[in-house]
Amino acid sequence: MNSKDAEELLERAEALYRDHRLQSVREWKRRSGGLAVGYLPIYIPRELLHAQGVLPVGLMGGGDDLEVIRGDSYYQSYICHLPRSTLELGLNGSLDCLDGMIFPAICDVIRNMSGMWKMLFPDKLVRYLDLPQNFDREIGGKFYRRQLEELSQDMVALGARPLEEESLRRSMAIYNENRRLVRELWELRREEPWKVPASEFYLILRAGLVLAVEEHSRMLENYRMHVHADPGRKPMDQARVLVTGCFCEQPPLGFIKTLERAGCYIVEDDLVQIHRWFHRDIPLEGDPLENCIAAFLEDAVASPTRYIGDQEKGRELVERARRSGAEGVLFCAPSFCDPALLDQPMLVAAVEKAGIQWTGFKYTENLGQFQVIREQAGTFADSIRLWSGV
Repeated sequence: MNSKDAEELLERAEALYRDHRLQSVREWKRRSGGLAVGYLPIYIPRELLHAQGVLPVGLMGGGDDLEVIRGDSYYQSYICHLPRSTLELGLNGSLDCLDGMIFPAICDVIRNMSGMWKMLFPDKLVRYLDLPQNFDREIGGKFYRRQLEELSQDMVALGARPLEEESLRRSMAIYNENRRLVRELWELRREEPWKVPASEFYLILRAGLVLAVEEHSRMLENYRMHVHADPGRKPMDQARVLVTGCFCEQPPLGFIKTLERAGCYIVEDDLVQIHRWFHRDIPLEGDPLENCIAAFLEDAVASPTRYIGDQEKGRELVERARRSGAEGVLFCAPSFCDPALLDQPMLVAAVEKAGIQWTGFKYTENLGQFQVIREQAGTFADSIRLWSGV
């Protein structure tokens, strides 16, 4: 893959990132004749939709390219930006190509948004996916199985094909491969972050929200070939940081570039978390639906949206920091994000106990001014480079 091909790949990824009208989804529907269903972050069982011939389409709001006008009239001013911009996209016709919407259990705002969507778009399927917070297979497992069976029936009523075991098993294998490719790039970024800039990787992951998974896997493979072959990617004197808090509303691309320009190698983060929701592949042997349920209950990453019972809050964050070689933690939460901001004091306590430096700031998806963040992140990176080990 030559430099021109790599440039075109990244240009396409950025075009998909900025395409609020979902032209790639419209083209996929024209080619395939299939259904497309949107979902809000963070997690839905994409394998199930894929097995029924439905394209899952991840919606991450309008970013910094969209002026929100009508969407602001449906929410209070102290609500995060993501639901307001998503409503704006629905109201201005950008999401007309979607046959339905899935709202997973994230927070009260998203729960309420599912009700709004039913009233505003009565001709579209709307499904609130209530994810279990009890991870006992006999309790949460049975509850989640019923949720998935009802979701599958919703897809059939919409016109999708019925869910079959072999189809689900094939889809699970395809998504396992996609997650494997993501993990390989993730590990390369940890080892040699100059080869996989976070701003590039972010665009590649965002592209995967609107592309068919098979096409996204090819994009990941092509990008990996490029970064391995490019001799121009040389290490610089940057601080290695872990960015956490951006698991739902995503920051604008300029925010990530600002952190990089401030002297940070982002070696670990929560961005576009659905691509690495599970630590390992989902097993293919046995009942595939039961395996999907077990993976969610027992192998999912720590998240402010998941109850952890008696476990120590922040332990996994510290483990991620150590595993990635991060020298500091950046707590970057969207403004008014209750799950992230309620978790942050406990996570800060765990980081401080582990002796890891940290700083924090908030953002919105439409943030356009980055100078203050650049100064703060740059000062933090300088302090790491100057004083680490002293």
